[in-house]
Amino acid sequence: MRSMSSSSRARTRERGYVLVAAITIAILYFALMELMLIDSSRALREAQRFRSKVVAATLAESAAELSAASMVSRNAGDTINADDEQGSMKATCKVTGQAFNIDAEATTSGVSPVTSSVRVQGRIVGQRVMIDYTFHSQ
Repeated sequence: MRSMSSSSRARTRERGYVLVAAITIAILYFALMELMLIDSSRALREAQRFRSKVVAATLAESAAELSAASMVSRNAGDTINADDEQGSMKATCKVTGQAFNIDAEATTSGVSPVTSSVRVQGRIVGQRVMIDYTFHSQ
């Protein structure tokens, strides 16, 4: 009987160690999953901000192009406004003699709105339009 009781006690201790080890591994596993979730959420927010910056810059450049087109086809000095699902853009073109300035601004819509602006300075020589400087900012 002694040998049976001692072997029963030995198994109980081993089961306790296995239970503690299994609980520890489960806690570490769930902690790792939580860290991965936090990291992926951060990466998603960074990707959304980057996308907003790119879209804002593209919209501002598109507004500048629309304003430049109005320089030829309509009265220079008109304000161009446009909105779509990406955001809104606004641009003006001022022509003074042979020099012109185009100021464009765009704001994205969505999770993290970003505002971007483009400024184009140039001159008109005969039938040619020459761009001297462009400035981009966010």
